[in-house]
Amino acid sequence: MTTLPRGEAADVLRVRRRRAVAAAGAVSAGLLVLSACDKPTPLSTITVGRTSVSSEATCGGEGDALQSAAQTKCLADKDIKSIKVDPDETVRFGVDPDVADKRWTILMNGQPLTEDSNKTYRTIPGSVFFNAQYGAQGDSTLVTIKAGDGKKDSQAATGLWSFKLEKDD
Repeated sequence: MTTLPRGEAADVLRVRRRRAVAAAGAVSAGLLVLSACDKPTPLSTITVGRTSVSSEATCGGEGDALQSAAQTKCLADKDIKSIKVDPDETVRFGVDPDVADKRWTILMNGQPLTEDSNKTYRTIPGSVFFNAQYGAQGDSTLVTIKAGDGKKDSQAATGLWSFKLEKDD
C-alpha cells in the first residue's frame, strides 16, 4: 500500500474533483452549443471540368412550400455564386439525397430545362446554356435547381439554388 504524506491525499482528491467538474462543464457547454445550431439546408453543386461551386439554398430548402411571389423574388436575386463554362464541356449538377427524394428540376432563366428527377446527379452539355434555342441570352445564364414537393411533375417548390453560368471562350 502506498502512503502519502499528510495533506497530499486531500490535494490529489481536490485535483481529481476539479478535473471531473471541468470535463462535465465542457460536455454541457458543447451540448448547449449544438442544440442552438440550426440544421443547414442541403447543398447543390455544379461542376464544370475540374471546377466546382456549391451553395446552400438561395430560398427555402427546409421542406416547406415556397409561395409564388417568394419564388419570383428569389429568381431575381443577384447575389449568387458563378462558374465559368466552356461550351464544349459537360456541366454536372448534383444535389443532396434529401433533395433528390423530393424530386428536382433544372431551370434556365426561370424556365424548366429538364423534367423533374429523383436522381442525385445530372449532366447537360455546356453549349445548351448559351444557345438562343433554349432561351439563352448573351454570355451568362441564370441556372436554378428547383426542389419539388415529392410529387412527379408538381409545380410546388420547396427550395431554390441559383447559380450564374458565365461563358468561358
